[in-house]
Amino acid sequence: MLDARPAVRQTFAELAAWVRARPPRLGRVRLVAVDGPSGSGKTVFAGRLAEALGGAPLVHTDDLLDGWDDQFTFWPRLERLVLDPLRQGSTPTYRAYDWGSGTFDGPEITVEPAPVVLLEGVSAARRGIRPSLSFAVFVVAPPDLRFRRAVERDGDDSVAFRAYLERWRAAEDRHFAEDETAAAADLIVDGAAATGDDSFMRRGR
Repeated sequence: MLDARPAVRQTFAELAAWVRARPPRLGRVRLVAVDGPSGSGKTVFAGRLAEALGGAPLVHTDDLLDGWDDQFTFWPRLERLVLDPLRQGSTPTYRAYDWGSGTFDGPEITVEPAPVVLLEGVSAARRGIRPSLSFAVFVVAPPDLRFRRAVERDGDDSVAFRAYLERWRAAEDRHFAEDETAAAADLIVDGAAATGDDSFMRRGR
């Protein structure tokens, strides 16, 4: 999934300027999707971009999933609780999913309808939302690195967790191939490259 062309360093300040220059397409909001496979570095990248955008609101799709089996079918919930209110200029508020209890009893999250809102997670840049996106990012990294990151992040090296993770990875690979997510993205990011907080490595754009 890595682009063979050389990576080029770019600053988050430059990317933030690109994003601000794009027209809003979700009502008055510039919605930026940060997509890519699990463990690629989406969350870190999205957090740094949010900071470069002056603390732009950041929505994580994992907070809207009803467990492992809701990998892609969560989207109507995201539309109802987050995207539709933003389109209408109102302020979404929802309860995050608690992966420990398996319920939506996590922290209450409020998303201000700011000029730019980031949506991060697997399938965040899926085909159905593209007309409403102002900018789409796809983050990539080698499979072995992504696997190690996922295990370290969740602190679970059990056989059961690895089975869930393998099933998840296979499903996301099928999704990205069918959806042609990377080809449609405005920016491909090398999530394996070590950079400072003010820059990242882009590929193929």
